[in-house]
Amino acid sequence: MKISFVAVGSEINSIGFRKMVAVAKSLHDNIEVCYVVPYNIISVSNLLLIKKLMKSKYYTIEIINQIAKHFADSDMICISSMTHFAETTKEIINAIRIINSNVFIVWGGIHPIVNSDDAIDYADAVCIGEGEMAFTEFLLLYKNNEDYLNVKNFWFNIKGQIKKNQLRPLQTQKEMETFPFLHYGNDELIYKPKEGFIPMILSDYLSRNALSYFAIWSIGCPNKCTYCSNSKFIDNDNNYKRLRHPTVDYIINEIKYILNIQPHISFVWFEDDSFMSIPLQTLEEFAKKWKKQINIPFGVSGLFPTYVKHEKMEILIWAGMNRVRMGIQSGSNRIQKFYKRPTTSDSIYKAASIISEFSKYMIPPSYDIIVDNPIEERQDIIDTLIMLYKLNRPFTLNISSLRVMPNTELSHEFAKLGIDCKSIDIGIWLVFPSIANIMIYLLAVIRPPEIIFNFLLRFVKPYTVKQRKFPVLLLLVKILFYMRRAFNHLKSLDFSVLLGNIGYILWKFRIIQFYNKRQQNLRPFPSYLKGREL
Repeated sequence: MKISFVAVGSEINSIGFRKMVAVAKSLHDNIEVCYVVPYNIISVSNLLLIKKLMKSKYYTIEIINQIAKHFADSDMICISSMTHFAETTKEIINAIRIINSNVFIVWGGIHPIVNSDDAIDYADAVCIGEGEMAFTEFLLLYKNNEDYLNVKNFWFNIKGQIKKNQLRPLQTQKEMETFPFLHYGNDELIYKPKEGFIPMILSDYLSRNALSYFAIWSIGCPNKCTYCSNSKFIDNDNNYKRLRHPTVDYIINEIKYILNIQPHISFVWFEDDSFMSIPLQTLEEFAKKWKKQINIPFGVSGLFPTYVKHEKMEILIWAGMNRVRMGIQSGSNRIQKFYKRPTTSDSIYKAASIISEFSKYMIPPSYDIIVDNPIEERQDIIDTLIMLYKLNRPFTLNISSLRVMPNTELSHEFAKLGIDCKSIDIGIWLVFPSIANIMIYLLAVIRPPEIIFNFLLRFVKPYTVKQRKFPVLLLLVKILFYMRRAFNHLKSLDFSVLLGNIGYILWKFRIIQFYNKRQQNLRPFPSYLKGREL
């Protein structure tokens, strides 16, 4: 039996997908791993020209058919995609069905979890919860021609009749420690127009991940922000609020395993939803073992303002943390309440102040901001601009236009208000070219004199109010914005985000290793631990 795993998306990170591939490979021999990546979203040129990408249909009928033809000889196809690639996934599935109606299609990833009713109409099975244990049970039964239709965490489509099974308990720490490490860097195929599916080579990883590796250690989030898919996960099982993770040794060994496959990796980015929620004692153990056994820089996303503590920052900085990403979303307390984020302007200022104390050891922190919210009033936008004006510098921003994920709490709230908000797609990067949004980009570059800032505030209007557009000015400010970000990385000799071969060449000549080692040795031992050793 041939099983094809395919990730459809804008990146090759696909951490959940890679986990499932590793599980499947531990159970079955004949498995191919494929990536359908229409464009590299982290390319600066793509971020600047995203409107052009939005208007063009990357997947022509010919390309869809070429992709489908490749998979049509498989016995089972396991597809993973997020919601903004759901329509493309449906097109691929339909094209495969035309060629081979007998192939068994399993659809997993975020979209089948948050919008199960939509996904099950196209697939034979969808995974609606955590997949490792559930897929193991399903695949073993399927291979042995036994009844698999009662496997929990799965829905099945049996000739149009939908069987909806219950969810199984969330995976325990003990179970998580039995899972194989992510499948990465071995025997992977990538689709390229005119060439079809060809083996991924080093340049493919360098052009998409540069010198970085993306990992997740902890699962779960104590918060239930309305726009986030976690709100759906928590609705499914309230225990998802509790953080779960394997041991420190497990994650350290995962990074060792990856470095053995691709030794050029010089930076690890932890994409946990709430990394700072991990207890201090556990972070101390992590810091000690990371510094002793890995000793390369790492970054942490998923910082929530109320969990940013001085002691945790100290221990992680000492270990090698040189980048952080924190969600602000809005400077308006009213909008924070609308998003059901248990944070306030004061807690954001406090967290940013703590982070700024360690600025000499880090690339400027990045803060998430959501713009183009149809319920924002003028004062809400002004509150956000004032916050960004006052925040400790330096910093950069991740600016997203509000898009709604189906079946999240936010989608239900907008429905109640009668607001037809745009569904999530790659258009999150396509911000409205208003004065307000131009100012937000500008504030990440410079802090203008207060008299100029206050003057510009007079022209700020809510997203839903008719106003003049300034697309050329927005483009110019975005160019300055990305130039500033590039300068910040260059100043720190951080080439982990420099796509292509340049960073790899510097690694080959050991320039990056020399600089990283020097910087790691300069990091101060945590003051709160002085007098005792880790």
